[in-house]
Amino acid sequence: MAKNLKQIIENICARYQNDRTRMMDIVRAVQEQFGGVSPEAIDLIAQSTDAHRVEVESVVSFYAFLSQKPKGKVIIRLCNDVVDQMKGVQAVARAFSEELGIGFGETTPDSWYTLEWAPCIGMCDQAPAALINDVMVTNLTTDKAKEIVRALKLNPNPPILSTRYGLGDGNNANALVQSMVQNNVKKTGEVLLCDVPADAGLRKAIQKTPEEVIAEVEASKLRGRGGAGFPTGLKWKFTRGSKGPEKFILCNADEGEPGTFKDRVLLTERAHLVFEGMTIGGYAIGATTGILYLRGEYAYLRPFLEDILQKRRAANLLGNNILGKDGFHFDIRIQMGAGAYICGEETSLISSCEGLRGDPKNRPPFPPQQGYLRKPTSVNNVETFAAVARILDKGAAWFAAIGSGKSTGTKLLSISGDCKNPGVYEYPFGVQVRTLLQDVGAENTQALLIGGPSGQFIGAESFDKTICYDDLATGGAIVIFNKDRNMIKIAQEYMEFFVEESCGYCTPCRVGNVLIDKCLQKILAGQGEPSDIEYLQNLGNTVKKGSRCGLGQTSPNPALTTIKNFRAVYDAVLKPAQDGMQPTFDLKAAVSDAEALAGRHSVIH
Repeated sequence: MAKNLKQIIENICARYQNDRTRMMDIVRAVQEQFGGVSPEAIDLIAQSTDAHRVEVESVVSFYAFLSQKPKGKVIIRLCNDVVDQMKGVQAVARAFSEELGIGFGETTPDSWYTLEWAPCIGMCDQAPAALINDVMVTNLTTDKAKEIVRALKLNPNPPILSTRYGLGDGNNANALVQSMVQNNVKKTGEVLLCDVPADAGLRKAIQKTPEEVIAEVEASKLRGRGGAGFPTGLKWKFTRGSKGPEKFILCNADEGEPGTFKDRVLLTERAHLVFEGMTIGGYAIGATTGILYLRGEYAYLRPFLEDILQKRRAANLLGNNILGKDGFHFDIRIQMGAGAYICGEETSLISSCEGLRGDPKNRPPFPPQQGYLRKPTSVNNVETFAAVARILDKGAAWFAAIGSGKSTGTKLLSISGDCKNPGVYEYPFGVQVRTLLQDVGAENTQALLIGGPSGQFIGAESFDKTICYDDLATGGAIVIFNKDRNMIKIAQEYMEFFVEESCGYCTPCRVGNVLIDKCLQKILAGQGEPSDIEYLQNLGNTVKKGSRCGLGQTSPNPALTTIKNFRAVYDAVLKPAQDGMQPTFDLKAAVSDAEALAGRHSVIH
């Protein structure tokens, strides 16, 4: 077996030219072959790629989908996102557990089945949902969970589940997808979810100089659709202007923000448009290589996407001298993720593409200066690239005339939670929250989560506000909560998510989020005191200011924005302080020993 293991791993490594920067592909392939990446396998991978053993082990230990200990041949990952909790996932969990005879985090004695929890898998519009190997299973009930286990025991082949429960709409029914996922497109717009001519933007782009293409994108005032809202044309200008002959285009398809699923629809129904936008980006900045970083949860789309890429190569839309443009060489590869929310942050995504743990990088230098492989890199979102293709076809003026003020174009919104019509909606920027609530069939609404848990909770006093960068900015996630929901509990569950997903690199995020979570649990248990509010606010602001990357800089938002906008909910459950005294926690003092051991100083003041 040892000889066989060695040969198989050497073959896998050779498939990726023994390139240690392709470590993600290598360890994923080993995991798929053996159910885990054993210590022996780690040694062999390190030898073949000329890497240190600890480098390989650090990758395997970082990502949720990877494991040194073998998992079952069938892995059931049940989503425990807040929306899934609202839709009854706990009862579904009990059904899976009882039918399999194991608890969560366990594998059956015959090594066939592993049962795990997973954070948001991009299916909040059809929750409760689970990922069974690479097969999405949606709209789960307790009966359906039991049926699934019984069907798998008769034939442990997860793809049969899609045909058993019916295929979804559009390309979900494509022979290379065969998924029960529904697109749930509830409102189409004039930019993305409409009929679009094939590659019209690319054909017009190559009639311009790269500088003219960038100028067109700048004139459209397109801002990044992933959440940060940085001007796309400016990012491309910086990248093109950076020194070095080799540059890269990266597409962030790691849609991990809880409540977000609009990129899933674009990848399913507008993949050609996304790849067209990436190709235009390659032409504009002078890149020959593009990478689509696809979250591990969307692996079911990979064969379909690879087929589209191959068809584009055959049509001379990728490759050398694209569409007869002499010297324009560009191609795209897909890099799979492996279950890590932090990789949605652009420098963490770059680390993962380089075959490393998904740790964020220090900035400066910024990716347009030194990104992937320390070369100038532009990282843009799926929706951003799709919009670029439309801008080059229809013109900057057309795009800039849509929307509101500095927020041009349309925005795809993933809407879920307490509403009758969850799904994907394309609105021009400037749509009023009240209009949105009417369209989705939301009643008795208490709160909206705008932009996912890293965004903000708003209440009824904000329902006249609009979705745009200057008012309510969002990467696309909107979750609705009715008046029966406990907003403190909702905030605590999202904090639990951030505790789990923090990379652990910096002390404020690693320690501070745990403390916020514990304080919220204390309040929920009826032990909260008025001084806990000030404690949470101070601690939350400390974490935001002291954290290294976007995760820690936004992770306290569930606590901070519910305190700000739903203070009465907190006040109703707080009890008077005992003897006017409330213990306080000195975060700087608490981490001083750890700082000394690590040989570094925090920025906590």
